[in-house]
Amino acid sequence: MKLVVIGGGSSYTPELVEGVITHSDSLPVTEIVLIDVPQGEEKVRINTALAERMLKKAGHGASVRYTFDRREGLSGASFVITQLRVGGLTAREKDERIPLKYDMIGQETTGAGGFFKALRTIPVILDICRDMEEVCPDAWLINFTNPAGIVTEAALKYTKARCIGLCNVPINMRHDAAERLSLPADQLDCRFIGLNHLSVMTQAFYNGDDKIREALLADHAESVVKNIEKNDGMDDMARELGCMLSPYMQYFYFEKASLEHEKQEALGMEGPRAVQVKKVEKSLFECYRDEHLAEKPEALAKRGGARYSEAAINLIDSIYHDRRDVQVVDTANMGTVAQLADDAVIETNCVIGKDGAVPLALTEGKLPPIFLGLMEQVKAYESLTVQAAVEGDRNKALLALMHHPLVHDMPEARAMMEEMMEAHKAYLPAFFK
Repeated sequence: MKLVVIGGGSSYTPELVEGVITHSDSLPVTEIVLIDVPQGEEKVRINTALAERMLKKAGHGASVRYTFDRREGLSGASFVITQLRVGGLTAREKDERIPLKYDMIGQETTGAGGFFKALRTIPVILDICRDMEEVCPDAWLINFTNPAGIVTEAALKYTKARCIGLCNVPINMRHDAAERLSLPADQLDCRFIGLNHLSVMTQAFYNGDDKIREALLADHAESVVKNIEKNDGMDDMARELGCMLSPYMQYFYFEKASLEHEKQEALGMEGPRAVQVKKVEKSLFECYRDEHLAEKPEALAKRGGARYSEAAINLIDSIYHDRRDVQVVDTANMGTVAQLADDAVIETNCVIGKDGAVPLALTEGKLPPIFLGLMEQVKAYESLTVQAAVEGDRNKALLALMHHPLVHDMPEARAMMEEMMEAHKAYLPAFFK
């Protein structure tokens, strides 16, 4: 099996290598190829050396190398994982800072910031998919690149690549529920529905009994993910809705508090999340350079990617072995949520096998109307964003922004959009024809 990682210079790469090692009995990985751009050579070279040491220490026979020639690296691939960031953390900092000037949430995957990350990323992902169609048409693309739902929808709508989107939030939500219930996470069967970074856990079965109400009654101070500081009201909101919530939903239900928190961060010594991540990554790569290091360092947990490899490698294992087990992924709706188009990408429990992901039908009960309405509105924004990115259409871009629940005013949205377009001009050629 040849495993290709696009964005091989990411600090998450050692997490993936650890997953390959722990699944050595079931996944016959013989080659790992890390693909990046020349600007990322230092990081991808460091990751390659660390991966070699990790594999050697574990007695794993896979080879590992890096390349800037994407088509050559993709040739003959069995699985391709995308974990790229177009424009790097410098672009992310602009996504986080500029919207704040217009009293809008500046966040990497949602709101105005997430919108521009999508515009920069979609054309690159589509190019990758077209390369895959030609040089490894039978390979599976496992997309971790954010905003994962939007990017996956673009790949499925505009290419023939076999693509499944994946996020580590659902697996972390399951562990959160297990901690609340004092139960083993691997014995908890949790049901999810929604969109990427906008999903809810509606049921949590243990030995056939739904424990979701018990889980909701237990307050839990820890955030589900390290990169979002939890709002104190999230547990109360979850109890009102009767389901556990993705941590990203606090931007919608506690918008003013989230906006104020972001402004204080941006003005303070720590800076926005992008600045914090730069510091974390600098420390991580200094650690990765150590020629005596031959395992994933504990410090990687601060990066926010906990259980990333567990989700990715479990998905690859189930496709490869046609296990037909159930995992939470991002894939086409295909009638699962009646109110959404069949080709809209949702995040839900799916049966995973050699033919990909098949969503499970929704079980008992209806989605809370307030959440269903929010999901429909955000999906309208997501689908318009895909169209705008593909066509380079500024009118559709503005229309997409105005469909996002965190954008409230047309003149402000237009002014913010024009400033962001100019700031990211180098990565948005379709909008500057």
